[in-house]
Amino acid sequence: MILENIINSKPYIYGMWVTRLKIKHDCIIGSRCEKFAVTTSGMPFSVFQKKGKTYSPQIQTINGDAKQIKKFVLDLKKDKRVTNLEMEGNTIFLIEVRKDKIPATFYNPKLIYVKPVIVDKQGFEYWEVASWKKIILTNFIEKLEKTIEFVKILKIEKTKLIDIYFSTLAPKLTESQKKSLNYAFENGYYCWPKKTDFGKLSKLMDVSVSTFREHLKRAEEKLMPNLISSID
Repeated sequence: MILENIINSKPYIYGMWVTRLKIKHDCIIGSRCEKFAVTTSGMPFSVFQKKGKTYSPQIQTINGDAKQIKKFVLDLKKDKRVTNLEMEGNTIFLIEVRKDKIPATFYNPKLIYVKPVIVDKQGFEYWEVASWKKIILTNFIEKLEKTIEFVKILKIEKTKLIDIYFSTLAPKLTESQKKSLNYAFENGYYCWPKKTDFGKLSKLMDVSVSTFREHLKRAEEKLMPNLISSID
């Protein structure tokens, strides 16, 4: 009987529903990205509610000028909504505690972060989350729209499971390798055509061209295995 049901059933299309959102709200990270002209990438995890408050542990990597990053962190330390702040290089861990509602308030285990949350220099957040049912995503979006000042749906579509990206732990890079990679990315080295070259980038980092080239190539060498395996 079970076999007969399988044979006679309609073929199931495997896949996931994915949405990409552009959000802006009263954010401890976004407001400081805008204030200090830096960007961040990261995501909350193990979000939980307790006595009417949202607790959002998160890791954020800050990208930009080293002096501005330092100002960002010093300012963040003054925020009473931040606890357990730790920093290594330009990566920080913190727990955000909020009485008011934020995007993380509406997170539930049926949502999957498929990419890190990116925050640009204007304080806009770019979220990309997925679920196996479209209604789970639309409910999440509706709750955001009722409480968040700016929500724009950039896409909502069904995609093949193999198109879903799951982040992996990045290989350990030295501070110089991280900086060279960030400078190269932010200044358009990886654009086509290139918007900069080693000469300009080495001046920004205040090192010789040969030193900058070595830092960048070693960073790329460490990152490439994970990149290739994700493509495979």
